[in-house]
Amino acid sequence: MADDLVIRNMTRAELDQLVGWAAREGWNPGLHDAELFWATDPDAFIAADLDGELIGGGAITSYNGEFGFMGFFIVRPEFRGRGLGNVLWHARRDRLLARLQPGASIGLDGVFTMQDYYAKGGFVFSHRNLRFRADIPDTPAPPPGPPSDDEAIVPLDEVAFDQLLEYDRSCFPAARPAFLQGWIRQADALALGHMRHGRLSGYGVVRRCGEGCKIGPLFADDAEAAEVLYARLAAFAAGGPLFLDVPENHPAAMALAHQHGMTEVFGCARMYLGPEPGLVQARIFGITTFELG
Repeated sequence: MADDLVIRNMTRAELDQLVGWAAREGWNPGLHDAELFWATDPDAFIAADLDGELIGGGAITSYNGEFGFMGFFIVRPEFRGRGLGNVLWHARRDRLLARLQPGASIGLDGVFTMQDYYAKGGFVFSHRNLRFRADIPDTPAPPPGPPSDDEAIVPLDEVAFDQLLEYDRSCFPAARPAFLQGWIRQADALALGHMRHGRLSGYGVVRRCGEGCKIGPLFADDAEAAEVLYARLAAFAAGGPLFLDVPENHPAAMALAHQHGMTEVFGCARMYLGPEPGLVQARIFGITTFELG
């Protein structure tokens, strides 16, 4: 049956199906993830077609050929265990390698049960990214203000975009201007910047999802800036659950989640094919997404 599988690019409508499958798997995508992900890289979405029927898919996002990310890997439950997912996964990996510059790395966040499988495909474990949940009261306590007169919290679209790009690049393996343009201005979301002495010292985005809200990313110079941003973003989720995907290799990020009484509910292994990117890990309090990195 695997010989009959057709691997091809997805249509925009099929991406909506893939996001729907992700919701049923419990991945809790954002309300506007499909349109934002498609705008970032419409060639990233790969379909597995069996006898004219969509049975699986996934993303192979290329960031200017400098870095790739594999995510959204789903095969419909009734088609699992037949080797179809294996064909799809290897085809996606090889297609993404062909879209990248020689020597560029690929990242993924894989569920722990698949870690050995991805290792056989050449990926090396880096660290765990853990999803935490907090239930935000209907009337949360007023968030604290910046601790000094030299600091401010501002809407992120008021920050010079070149400052945002530069800051984001320290926390992500490649520049991603197209993604950021849409991500910080999406509907049903709040995007804030933390400023010190007139320069960006952190930023965060919280968006509404099928269940509650999700913060991603949360990047900050230090725990103090991350705390102020988290409090403002958490207030947006008043009356419902809030999720944050925290890199376990950053103690201050883990401490932030624990200080706010968040509970670990899910996790993925961050793995890389090729050299591990050099990032300022001390700034990464919450990753952006499990699907696009």
